[in-house]
Amino acid sequence: MYQSPFTWFPHVKMKFLIMVFLAAFPLHAAGHAPQVYLAGDSTMANYAEKNPQRGWGMALGRHFVDPAMVHNLAISGRSTKSFIARGNWEKLLAEIQAGDFVIIQFGHNDEKVELPKTGTDVATEFPENLRRMVRDVRTKQAVALLATPVARRKFDREGRLVATHGAYPDAIRAVARELDVPLLDLERATMAWLQEEGVEASKKYFVGLTPGAHPGSTDTAPDNTHFLAPGAEKVAALAVAEIRASKLPLAQWLK
Repeated sequence: MYQSPFTWFPHVKMKFLIMVFLAAFPLHAAGHAPQVYLAGDSTMANYAEKNPQRGWGMALGRHFVDPAMVHNLAISGRSTKSFIARGNWEKLLAEIQAGDFVIIQFGHNDEKVELPKTGTDVATEFPENLRRMVRDVRTKQAVALLATPVARRKFDREGRLVATHGAYPDAIRAVARELDVPLLDLERATMAWLQEEGVEASKKYFVGLTPGAHPGSTDTAPDNTHFLAPGAEKVAALAVAEIRASKLPLAQWLK
């Protein structure tokens, strides 16, 4: 009975698939940069200049040789379910071309299972939506990257950062392994960063922690989820580090 060589050497499977993909589809002319599309929620999304809140997707472009390579289609409040249901995913698919990259980061709003049009079951609908997204991107001969959700700033009484996303990050990791998708583990990266910063020093990265401190913002309630510019910039740098570690061809377009 025939056995795939990947049965013997599973650790080479992803690298082999990437090499085959690139060999089969010389999709961008030499020197022409692929485009990078972002699908996600408010922690990644764009905001108006007068709003002090910043998604990390707003800071990602400056890490590339051409900032215009990055197209941030993330939208505040979206989950995998609502991003698909409201047509945002179809819009993204209509824009991407062969050889492009799509970074997919959800979880914050999928957790809201009390909202029927937003929340998703972590064991069923959430991973199936991720699988659909990966397959759709691959159908367009582009490359999907999955990202775990960024950490919230929540410390216990002993000053230890607390994980708040439940089983959702592990579900993303499982789909990444199952479908051989490059993973940007932003939950782990941002948890390590915030833990190092500590309870007090980490405040300066988040919105609404100092009432009246940010002109243009009417939100004076503590917000331990959404970033100010320094926080978004740090997360973008962590995402870039994950891209480099993935050893994808996309890294050649980083500064």
